[in-house]
Amino acid sequence: MRFHDAAPMSNYLAPRIIHLLNTRCKTRSHLHQILAHIILHNLRPDTTVAPHFIAACHSLNLLSSAAFPLYINNLRSPHTFVCNTLLKTFSHSGTPQKSPVVYSHMNRNAIPVNHYSFPFVLKALADLKLVEEGMSVHAQITKLGFLADVYVGNSLLNLYAAAGNMSLCGKVFDEMLMRDVVSWTIVISGFKEAGRFDDSLIAFERMKSEGVMPNQVTVVNTLAACAGFGALDIGVWIHEHVKMRGWDFDVILGTSLIDMYGKCGRIEEGLRVFEAMKEKNVFTWNAVIKGLALSESGKEAIKWFYRMEDEGFQPDDVTLIAVLCACVHSGLVHMGRQIFASLVDGKYGFSPSVKHYGCMVDLLARSKCVDEALRMIEEMPFEPTVSIWGALLAGCRAQGNSELSEIAAWKLVELEPHNCAYYVILSNLYAEKGKWSDVEKVRKLMKDRGLEKDVGSSSSTVEIEDRKRSLELNTDQENGLLL
Repeated sequence: MRFHDAAPMSNYLAPRIIHLLNTRCKTRSHLHQILAHIILHNLRPDTTVAPHFIAACHSLNLLSSAAFPLYINNLRSPHTFVCNTLLKTFSHSGTPQKSPVVYSHMNRNAIPVNHYSFPFVLKALADLKLVEEGMSVHAQITKLGFLADVYVGNSLLNLYAAAGNMSLCGKVFDEMLMRDVVSWTIVISGFKEAGRFDDSLIAFERMKSEGVMPNQVTVVNTLAACAGFGALDIGVWIHEHVKMRGWDFDVILGTSLIDMYGKCGRIEEGLRVFEAMKEKNVFTWNAVIKGLALSESGKEAIKWFYRMEDEGFQPDDVTLIAVLCACVHSGLVHMGRQIFASLVDGKYGFSPSVKHYGCMVDLLARSKCVDEALRMIEEMPFEPTVSIWGALLAGCRAQGNSELSEIAAWKLVELEPHNCAYYVILSNLYAEKGKWSDVEKVRKLMKDRGLEKDVGSSSSTVEIEDRKRSLELNTDQENGLLL
């Protein structure tokens, strides 16, 4: 890579350097040669060269070591356009923490910011979960009157939603003079991610009432809220809306619909969506198997599990949790043992996790194999969780095995010493056997720990709750969606 020996004028050098950056700059050595000429010929302030140089630095992973020093460390007042280019590039790079540094440099050196500056720095702050720094930027936005810009407003919404601060998110939303479908989608998604499914659905209905129609990102997030809340009616409306708009059932939208129908007890509708999809992935199959498990169609879930393998899809850890839960729901202990043994033997390319063991403990406990369940707990390479001991406790209580019930209850007390429900179970166990001195010991322990029996707590209530926890399909990767 050579430059002419003659000293060309700047208006010739800039296009030449841009050409080299775009066509010949393939290595770090090339870039450092170009950097030397930029410095030598004082082209740092040139706004035509800067974006190409910054893009080349990004592609070669030299943003922090080349672009940042050139324009921030060695140039006191780069042009706003150059700073915005750095803000944008860093915010989309592996080092987003540099974006707020560029923004601070602009403020310290009185470099004007504009409506392009804020979305980039706010994106970086959202990704980094730096809410306090974001609030400082928010104050400047308000002071300079940029909240009227819908893109700036949406970036603020995303900052607070990403941090789970839906109170501030809602405040910004209400203050925005202009809102678009992206604004509504951020709020709907934020409430959904915070587990506030009802508020997410309220926002969706409010959006519709204001005449704003959802886009595909909106409906995917709303379907997840429908699945979490059991709002079948809204889910059906979305399905009809999708068909009316002629949208394809792509892998994300189709999987979201299947997941919603499965969790709302209408997996048969989900299977119709599955068959209408041109493309599927492992998340799609997982949604089907989970839906069948929840509907207690264990044999169907296993059939679909084997069909998944036959069609060339590799089950993942979520698939195995789903199919084992299907065995739990339908009492298919032999099939559960067989699938778990294959998992342990390495058939699926990964080792069982504590959740897989939890499914097996629950399956065995329900199937009156409590001794085998206890052996599995003792031999598994993980510390047993509350759900695992709760599953064993529920199975033992159902079979009248007071000895193992006592062991499981004490383990639950150890794991959650401030949950009075477990003390109630122990007390009831001892009372049933006439061990009144032990009943008093449990009551004294509760008193010493500052606990009082909840009037609503009973052995049956807590067993139901523990079994529910052990049976929950803790497999939600939200269909693998990053929205």
